[in-house]
Amino acid sequence: MYQFSKNLKIVSLSLMVVGALALGIGFLSAPNTVEEAKAMVADAHGHGGHDTHDSHADDHADEHKAETHHAEDHKDHADDHYDTHDNDYGNDESHDAHDAHGGGHGDSHDKHLLHQLQNRPWAATYVAALFFMMIALGALAFYAIQRAAQAGWSILLFRVMEGITAYLLPGSIIVFVLLVLSGLHLNHLFVWMDAEVVAHDEIIRNKESYLNVPFFLARALFYIVGWNLYRFYSRKFSLAQDNGSGVGYHKKNFRLAAGFLVFYIVTESMMAWDWIMSVDPHWFSTLFGWYVFASMIVTAVTIIAMVTIYLKSKGLLEDVNDSHIHDLGKFMFGFSVFWTYLWFSQFMLIWYSNIPEEVTYFITRIEDYNLLFFGMVAMNFVLPLLILMNSDYKRNNWFIMIAGIIIIIGHYLDFYNMIMPATVGDQWSFGLSELGSVSLFAGLFIYVVFSALAKAPLKPKGDPLVKESEHFVY
Repeated sequence: MYQFSKNLKIVSLSLMVVGALALGIGFLSAPNTVEEAKAMVADAHGHGGHDTHDSHADDHADEHKAETHHAEDHKDHADDHYDTHDNDYGNDESHDAHDAHGGGHGDSHDKHLLHQLQNRPWAATYVAALFFMMIALGALAFYAIQRAAQAGWSILLFRVMEGITAYLLPGSIIVFVLLVLSGLHLNHLFVWMDAEVVAHDEIIRNKESYLNVPFFLARALFYIVGWNLYRFYSRKFSLAQDNGSGVGYHKKNFRLAAGFLVFYIVTESMMAWDWIMSVDPHWFSTLFGWYVFASMIVTAVTIIAMVTIYLKSKGLLEDVNDSHIHDLGKFMFGFSVFWTYLWFSQFMLIWYSNIPEEVTYFITRIEDYNLLFFGMVAMNFVLPLLILMNSDYKRNNWFIMIAGIIIIIGHYLDFYNMIMPATVGDQWSFGLSELGSVSLFAGLFIYVVFSALAKAPLKPKGDPLVKESEHFVY
């Protein structure tokens, strides 16, 4: 039996406390008025607030002129197209509002700037909460795939996967609470929840039958309940198998996993549309569900590998050998390539077609998040490719750990790039809110996962395929 060490428990609790304090400071530092927002931007740029505002407004005007010129060749899509730097919460769809680039536009811009800065701690919290919840959900999907395929090699890793999926319940509850708070208009993460924006935006109005708060929250609750029910029963049957005889519980887990995967494929895609893609309600991609899936599952497999290596370093999981680590390394490598394929397919097709309401998604990220946008591609593809291409490196724990750290950071930046441009625009940075949220949820993740690992034997002795896993050699 694994014992949750005192030192690791202290580390996890310390991360939570430090993260909560830093995040709290981030929320308290958010501006309450337009004047405070303008002063914060002025301080950040090192010169007067009026000059900063004028400069930012001029940049906004130049950007709008470029977009309007670009949209003329696409049957006036500019009427429906909002500012490429962000979702304009005060957006007026009429050309008169844009042409009158004086008081009216200035007021709208000031209000929008305030919303961006107020969004920052909320968005940082949302990104970190989603990221760690997605790790647990990805691990659950990978676990279900192993169960449904009746794979023999991975049996000895099942308790590690079950421990990681323990975070799904608290993690999904936290995300749901954040969605409810958004529905109560305590933040501006989802522009389509703003009645004023919807009233002046025909594109969003046409999506109201799907994008409305009651239906949005009902769908979220449906996803979360379904995922957690599968996790509860699969874990229950897995533990019961240890104390039972025969293959009854094994067959139950097989049938349950097969049914869950059908449910998961549908709900994961819808979740990606609802919780991530809808922060940019004018933009859509038919690949987005698969793209999010690739990001979550490669991160989940990486965490499975890293936790397995940590437990082996403590003298546990004696029967797990280099071949198991090698296979996990292959999945890390393979899913990294799969993620890159989806990223390139989405980017290339949208960029080449150059349709205004689609290409604005990438224009925003290339212009305002250039280093992060292309940096995370390097971290999620180039570096894992170089580290894990060699078969021998996949058997080396140090190489797996190094690649794992790179992949985790890279895919956090991937989620950051999905959410931040639409919610905070060009007012982003890595400060107390971002670091605090990562620290808070990382600490909670470690505490929940390792607490779950300590509640059951790490070896699933009753599984009929456990001998195959013990003698697995590649």
